[in-house]
Amino acid sequence: MAKGERGTTTRGTTTRGRTAASRRSGSTAGRPDPELIQLLTPEGDRIESVTGPDGVEYRVDFTDAEYREIYRDLVVVRKLDAEATALQRQGELGLWASLLGQEAAQVGSGRALRPQDMAFPTYREHGVLYCRGIDPIMPLGLFRGVDQGGWDPNEFKFNMYTIVIGAQTLHATGYAMGVTMDGKTGGDDGEAVIAYFGDGASSQGDVNEAFVWASVFNAPLVFFCQNNQYAISQPLERQTRIPLYQRASGFGFPGIRVDGNDVLASYAVTRAALDNARHGQGPTLIEAYTYRMGAHTTSDDPTRYRIASEVEAWQAKDPITRVRAFLERQKIADADFFAEVDEAARREAVHLRERVLSMPDPQPLSLFDHVYPGGSPELDEQRAEFGRYLESFEGSAH
Repeated sequence: MAKGERGTTTRGTTTRGRTAASRRSGSTAGRPDPELIQLLTPEGDRIESVTGPDGVEYRVDFTDAEYREIYRDLVVVRKLDAEATALQRQGELGLWASLLGQEAAQVGSGRALRPQDMAFPTYREHGVLYCRGIDPIMPLGLFRGVDQGGWDPNEFKFNMYTIVIGAQTLHATGYAMGVTMDGKTGGDDGEAVIAYFGDGASSQGDVNEAFVWASVFNAPLVFFCQNNQYAISQPLERQTRIPLYQRASGFGFPGIRVDGNDVLASYAVTRAALDNARHGQGPTLIEAYTYRMGAHTTSDDPTRYRIASEVEAWQAKDPITRVRAFLERQKIADADFFAEVDEAARREAVHLRERVLSMPDPQPLSLFDHVYPGGSPELDEQRAEFGRYLESFEGSAH
C-alpha cells in the first residue's frame, strides 16, 4: 500500500478472478494487497506512514536501538519455538503449536501493549507471552504434561493459554466490561484488553457472541485475529466470503486489516486500536493477514492439504528477513550484531531445553491439590480412593 493511499474494497473483489493459492499468498498480479496496512515491505523498504481506510494515519517512530530490539525479539521467539518443536519430535513434549511465520503479528502487537493492558491468548501466542516478560518455560510445562502451564495472569497481565477454540474472546469481553464498570477508561492511563484468535475461530459462536457483547457495551477491547489462512486443514474460503475484518461492521464497530508479516505495521495498528479502546471508544477488530509456515500443531501434516508453491510464496514475505534487510540498508545493524543475536538466541534455546528435560514428574496425588482453594469432603474421599488404588500396585508385578 503506497504512502498516503487509502484502501477500499467491495464484496467479492478479493476473490474474483484469483485462485485460492493466490488469495492466500496475499498478492494480485504481483502487486501488494491494497487492503493491507503495511509499513515495511517484504523487500525491507520502509514506508513512512500510511492512511488506512479508516482515515487513521499509521506510523512508528522508533529509535535505532528499538529497531534492533524488535529484531532480537523476532529471532529469539522463532528460535525458542523451533526448539520446542524439536523437543516434541524427540518425545519430550506431548504436543506443540508452532508460531512459525506469525512472529511479526505477535511481537508487534505484544510490544504495542501498555503495562496496564490485559491480554487473552489462545495456545499459540508464545511471542506475545515473551513480550509480556513471562519465562518461556511456563507453557512448556503444560505441553509436557507436568503442570497446568500456570502463571499469575494478574502479575503479567496475560491470561492463561486457552485450548477451547474461541472461548477466550468471551473471557476477554467480560473482563473488558469490568474495566469500564471500574471506571478505568477515558484517558491516556486507561486500561485496554486484547483477545487473540485465529481465522478458524471466527466461525465459532463464542467469538460472534463476544462481538455482540463488546459492541453493545462499548467494551475497551481489541479483537486480534491472526488470519494464518488455515483452520487446521480448512482454507480461509471455507470460513468467509468477505475479508474477515469487514465482519466487524455488521456488529457495529470498526475493522482493519494489517500485514501480519510486518512487525512495524502490526505494532502501529494495534497501538492505535488499544489507545482508542482505553479512551472509551469501544472495540476494534484487527485482521493480521499472515501465514502459518509450519503445521497447525505437531500432530498435523500440512502437506496433505496445501501445495509447496503456496508456502514458497509466503517464505518470500518472511517477517524476520524483511526486518534484517531494513536494518542492513539503513546501516542500523552490522554483521557483528546479527551474529550476536543468533548466538544469544541459540543460548536461550539450549537453556530452555535443559530446563524442560529437568522438569520433575508430578506425584499422581498432586492432581487433587488445586481443584478447590479449601478442598472439599468429596475431593478428600476421591483422593483417598485414588491413593488406595495406587498402593494396590506396590510390591506387585505391575
